[in-house]
Amino acid sequence: MGSHIGELVTTVQEDPQFLSSPRDSRPFIARHWRALIIALIILALLTGFALYLRTMRPVAAPPRGRNGQNAPVAVSVATAVSGDVQVNIPALGTVTPLATVTVRTQITGTLQRIFFTEGQFVHQGDALAQIDPRPYEAALQQMEGNLKRDQALLADAKLDLTRYENLVKEDSIAQQQLDTQRALVDQYVGTIQADEGQVKTAQVNLIYTHITAPVTGRVGLRQVDQGNYVTPGDANGIVLLNQLQPITVIFTIPEDNVPAVMKRLRGGATLTVGAFDRTNATKIADGKLLTADNSIDVTTGTIKLRAQFDNADSALFPNQFVNTQLLVDVLHDQIVMPNAAVRRGAPNGVATTFVYVVNADRTVSVRPVTLGVVDGEKVAVTAGLKPGEVVVTEGGDRLREGAQVTLPSSAPVAAPAAGNETAQPGKPGAPGTPGARRGRSRGKPPQSPPSQ
Repeated sequence: MGSHIGELVTTVQEDPQFLSSPRDSRPFIARHWRALIIALIILALLTGFALYLRTMRPVAAPPRGRNGQNAPVAVSVATAVSGDVQVNIPALGTVTPLATVTVRTQITGTLQRIFFTEGQFVHQGDALAQIDPRPYEAALQQMEGNLKRDQALLADAKLDLTRYENLVKEDSIAQQQLDTQRALVDQYVGTIQADEGQVKTAQVNLIYTHITAPVTGRVGLRQVDQGNYVTPGDANGIVLLNQLQPITVIFTIPEDNVPAVMKRLRGGATLTVGAFDRTNATKIADGKLLTADNSIDVTTGTIKLRAQFDNADSALFPNQFVNTQLLVDVLHDQIVMPNAAVRRGAPNGVATTFVYVVNADRTVSVRPVTLGVVDGEKVAVTAGLKPGEVVVTEGGDRLREGAQVTLPSSAPVAAPAAGNETAQPGKPGAPGTPGARRGRSRGKPPQSPPSQ
């Protein structure tokens, strides 16, 4: 291939008119076209290989910090403390009134008047509506008349019975006539009892013409207007009345939590329940656990519980969905830290739950921990951490074992390990002390300033 290219170059140099003569150049190009294509391919490969070597140049190393490590990482920290942890069971609940009454008429008639306003808060016994009472007043009067008539007949029959008893002693009438009169008196007694029952029925019907509130609560939208003919069979009734004060919330908890809850209830403890909004950020009301259902739902593996709330401010509304927190117990003297400090991974090759503990020299150590009860944004640590130790809450994604960190100016500093005199706060040479500043003036490596 090289000889062909050399021959082509020699020919061009000896005969400058070679390239300008199409008739003479065509045979030469036809003879050497394969060599030209191979040369172009080799040139392209060499160009690509040069570009590849350029991209493989080593990247400049990151800035080095103190003790040969990378630059310090700005983090946020918190101190593990000893305190109390609440054992809460979260659940989703539905606000349910203690009483929901569909106010219906118990008699038939024309709805004469409506005394309530839609959405009004009414008390037990307040008048809600009135049905035309005139037919029932007339029926009562008729029943009372029948009673008086039958009472007069009974009185007359009793007088005749007394006369017949005297005549029988004188043997003036037959014994059969006396027995017939006694039966007649008993008949009138029964008739009067029936009349008295009819009078009471008419009185009750007359009372039913005045419809009153059966419970204290809030009325809803009116289901029927004034002037309509109403009957006891109306499906919607006149209005729906809900009892709102107090009010209850029905929620479910897993069956695994049932033994702990029932143990506290059998011991006579009053368990508190908090109701939160949909975002679970704002507490709406505080109440207490009222009762638990008598069986577990086999389809969901949960049990229903009912909590009662005073609801004096009417913050809870019927059929409202709320997040609940059932306080089962309070654990004392627990090691508590923010939940944001918990890390999950395999820093040492073994999957575990760990935290980054800040040492006195502003480096971090990977510390496996065993977690306990979670209480909102706090979590209890049962093993692996001591009170007073400082853990990283933010910025831990860029950390590793022994990495240096930069703390906020108000952040706490962990106590040094025993025997490490050079790292104790207040000792010459410790970070942040006058001795440390003098050391830097003598040529020691400067320490990165804390981030503000």
